[in-house]
Amino acid sequence: MHFQYLEPRTLKQASAFLEKYGNQASLVAGGTDLMVKMKRKILNPDYVIDLEGIPNLDSIKYSPKSGLTIGALTKISALEYSPLLKKYYPVLSYAAGQIGSIAIRNLATLGGNVCNAAPSADTVPALICFQASARTRARESERIIPLECFFLGPGLTCLEKGEILVEIALPPPQPDTRAVYIKHSPRGAMDLAVVGVAVAAVMEGRTVKDIRLALGAVAPTPLRARQVEDAIRGQVLTESLIKRVAAIAAGESRCITDVRSSSGYRQEMVEVFTRRALKTLIT
Repeated sequence: MHFQYLEPRTLKQASAFLEKYGNQASLVAGGTDLMVKMKRKILNPDYVIDLEGIPNLDSIKYSPKSGLTIGALTKISALEYSPLLKKYYPVLSYAAGQIGSIAIRNLATLGGNVCNAAPSADTVPALICFQASARTRARESERIIPLECFFLGPGLTCLEKGEILVEIALPPPQPDTRAVYIKHSPRGAMDLAVVGVAVAAVMEGRTVKDIRLALGAVAPTPLRARQVEDAIRGQVLTESLIKRVAAIAAGESRCITDVRSSSGYRQEMVEVFTRRALKTLIT
């Protein structure tokens, strides 16, 4: 394994390296994904660009007006234990705690978890439910991208040449918002999700004023279950309605068979865990 190690000190410098070396280069933050891929020869970059030396990319900030911003280099463990997340977005704190082991969470970053573009990423469904957006920087430009539009397929994002994820931003949560993330991983808590279900709903008693439901690991990209949302929004959430829309969620999923699960099992678990997630809104 031979590569040239580059340590940019600014975003502009890192972007310039990416533009210059293109597909020959890989970015590294925590390294928990990249090092595994290099060891397994899935990736063999000639240049590894380490972002850790770039300042001000690891902060968690909250404003009642503008909401939450999380720097791309923020460690997953920092999300797990953040008082701000526990107060305003506890489901995101919980989802962060579902990623790997303590050792992994102390190294891995939010930007890496997002940009790895794994359909099973634990933070992403919860982020999508809170209307998160990604702010990116290239040498001479900046973009704001809704996170649900950020992913193109397994391992693929809409990032363009020289473009780097800088931060994730979430608007302030609406009053009376309830949210939950449920991860199904039969081989243990540290394993990747076979199915992930995140829900964020604005509730008035048992009436759903607004709702977003996102599924992970059941399609090539994280998936908004829009048919479920449309069927529930404005309705009183009852056991019969929950049962009916859980079946709709299973129908919206685009499950595959792989070494970890069959498509049929995944689809059945989408229904089971959607039902469980929605029940938490009224208990």
